[in-house]
Amino acid sequence: MSFSNHLRKLTVSIWEAQLSHPFVVALGDGTLHEHKFKYYILQDARFLGDLSRVFAAGILRAPDSDSALRFTKLVEETITVERSLHENYGQRWNLTPKQMSSVPMAPTNYAYTRHMLTVAASGTAAEVTVVALPCAWIYCVVGQHLLRKGHPPKSHPYRDWLMLYASPEFAEVQIWMRKKVDQWAKTAGKDELRRMEESFIISSRYEWMFWEMAWNEEQWPV
Repeated sequence: MSFSNHLRKLTVSIWEAQLSHPFVVALGDGTLHEHKFKYYILQDARFLGDLSRVFAAGILRAPDSDSALRFTKLVEETITVERSLHENYGQRWNLTPKQMSSVPMAPTNYAYTRHMLTVAASGTAAEVTVVALPCAWIYCVVGQHLLRKGHPPKSHPYRDWLMLYASPEFAEVQIWMRKKVDQWAKTAGKDELRRMEESFIISSRYEWMFWEMAWNEEQWPV
């Protein structure tokens, strides 16, 4: 069994819980209230800003030039997606990019991104990759799961989101990340492998918590 599949096996119950989360279900069938989706998109835009910084750390940690170049592309792609969110949804909701980027991070979003940035600050290339892997992999799984019965009609309010994360182009991201995790895990020591498992499990939990955060439109209590 590859190391990435081993990680998936460790978190199978967490991943299954995501597919049945009410936010994901409502997103898929188009019944999600727009104010919940707006909350989610605004938080996701903030999340992507920090995710690009995690990938930037991968450039510095990469043991070979090909991997460094791929991390560079991931930084560019992540920033491009963030900008497209600002442009497309900002226009829909009459929000400027500055207004969108100034939305305070919710507690769960803040905790998740601090978890990733902490690993990125001191971890190896393998650790940097594995802490961000659940994000790319789970979104691919969720997107494909929601479109398992076919493409949504053009009238579906969240069609663009569904088509993006179910696309073969998006799937390529997690395929590359899994390939590198499997490759680097072969030469990693026991302590590094343990840290990789821990980071992957925590990130997987935070992915579920992100849906929960958006469903409840989480705010700071004080």
